Amino acid sequence: MSTRNNGKRYNDDFRKMVVDLYHSGSSVKDLSSEYGVSNVTIYKWIKELTPVEGTDGKEITPKEVDAIQKENLRLKQELEILKKAMAIFAQK
Repeated sequence: MSTRNNGKRYNDDFRKMVVDLYHSGSSVKDLSSEYGVSNVTIYKWIKELTPVEGTDGKEITPKEVDAIQKENLRLKQELEILKKAMAIFAQK
């Protein structure tokens, strides 16, 4: 029976440290061999944790953008439900 790694093997601080080391000049290959993390995983962390500058000058990570988009979709769905409810109550 094998144990399954659900992607939670490394904590957020460790991931951020590896990404910071990458940004400070360390190569992915060196980080991979030093910390025992695959190159693909490190590249994924870099993509997730590297902030980009928004229109208002604030930095935001792609992970935060995804969260905002999910929340926006949820709010749009709630608004549609409320609009339908208002139409039903307006008929009564």
